[in-house]
Amino acid sequence: MSQPPQPTLADLRVEIDRIDLQMHQLLMERGRVIDQLIEIKSRQGGGSAFRPAREASMMRALVERHRGILPLDTVEGIWRVIISTFTYVQAPYSIHVDVSGGDAAMRDSARFHFGFTTPCAPHFGAGEVIRAVADSVGDLGMFAVDGGPGAGAWWTRLALPEAPKIIARLPFVERADHPAGLPVFVISKPLVDGTAREVVLESVTLDRWRPDIPHTLRKIGAEAIGSAATEMGLALLVARPGQIGADAVSAALRSADAADVRSSEIGAHANRIDAAALRKPTN
Repeated sequence: MSQPPQPTLADLRVEIDRIDLQMHQLLMERGRVIDQLIEIKSRQGGGSAFRPAREASMMRALVERHRGILPLDTVEGIWRVIISTFTYVQAPYSIHVDVSGGDAAMRDSARFHFGFTTPCAPHFGAGEVIRAVADSVGDLGMFAVDGGPGAGAWWTRLALPEAPKIIARLPFVERADHPAGLPVFVISKPLVDGTAREVVLESVTLDRWRPDIPHTLRKIGAEAIGSAATEMGLALLVARPGQIGADAVSAALRSADAADVRSSEIGAHANRIDAAALRKPTN
């Protein structure tokens, strides 16, 4: 029995052209759907185009289904550009970034996650980013999760109800060799819906540091991911599981004899996606 003829280089190039055409047509089709979405939203009174929970879900699904020789970095980057650009088309916005810890890593993160269509404005310090977002109509802000000892208790500026809030922690997909792997928070003005609440962040103030605070928080599944001295005592940035009660952190700290404990929710984000754990080996 004769074998079917092997495709020639010309045949394969025709196939690539066909696939490229289909991808372009699908992107234009996505644009037409977004046009309809914009029209529906305008009739319903508008609303934010940002949907952090949906974005995290999309990125998780992408990692789970990806196979083949194309690097995951490339696929993730393509999808981030698609998502952020179509969000920009719905409601133009800028991304304000803190470059006080170095320009290169923050710009890499901004461009990887938000593309080149979205304008990027540099600032010096998380506080300046927070102020810029607060003064904007619908912009985003981005700064490093660990701003270093000189960053201060920036999270206390998010405590007032009308202040910007943390809506995401990037990158969504975590792996050791991520090309934009600097852990960053994304802030926006408070969202009405579409937020991810798997991890809730609180700004906590109390009289002083105690050695048993980390153990006390671990007992309820929480963690102090930032701390800084203030004029009133100590400020903590605490991450807790979204499923536990809103007063759990304050109650735990009071049980450890902490005095003058005050807590305000300052945002939430999706759980981090472990690429190595999600990707299954190809058979």
